[in-house]
Amino acid sequence: MRIEKISTKKVSESVTEQIEHMIEAGTFLPGEKLPSVRELCELFGVGRSAVRDAITTLKGRGAVTVKQGEGTYICKFDSGKIFQRHLLLPNPKDISQLFQVRKLLEPGIVGIAAETRTKDDLEQLEKLISRSAENSWEADYNFHLAIAGAAGNEILVQLLDFISVSMKKTMIGFHHFIEKDQKVFEQIHSQHEQIFQMILQSKPVPAKERMQEHLDFVEDLLKTSSMLRI
Repeated sequence: MRIEKISTKKVSESVTEQIEHMIEAGTFLPGEKLPSVRELCELFGVGRSAVRDAITTLKGRGAVTVKQGEGTYICKFDSGKIFQRHLLLPNPKDISQLFQVRKLLEPGIVGIAAETRTKDDLEQLEKLISRSAENSWEADYNFHLAIAGAAGNEILVQLLDFISVSMKKTMIGFHHFIEKDQKVFEQIHSQHEQIFQMILQSKPVPAKERMQEHLDFVEDLLKTSSMLRI
């Protein structure tokens, strides 16, 4: 049996991940100044080069900004960077605005999908409907993204993808929230089924209506769970 060597993660990558986790947890807040390089070295027990490399990486991801002679500051969520993969996790107000964009986009997307979907699209959606019974964020995410794919517009796919990725942490928490209530989970699964049936039957107007109802329902649950504060 061939055994592959296990690669050791670079120290700077570990520092980068820890700082990102601290930003997500609210230990470091947007607009706040990071501790000095020396203080970070002491905090993580690493050398200066590892900390400097981590800051350079975080700067490239848009998570921090370096002000010459002043220090390193945590960046605020920037909607102008919505198409960048390494987008700083938004706060609840930003999540609310991202969800508003979803509510504007997805009914229109599903309407197009109901008219343009192919046999392959239907087969993929049907498989994802079955997987959605697992109540995972990935299955939910892939279902909505597959509808965008069925619309045949790559720009819409990318736009929805980036919005969904930005909301990932919130939606994972949301799925943990709904898994405690079987009735709510079954309602969401039923809504997905209804949306799929309207796409299958090539009914764009009812498809839009079912999607709007679904997103309204999810938004209300997010408010109830305090994950979406408006």
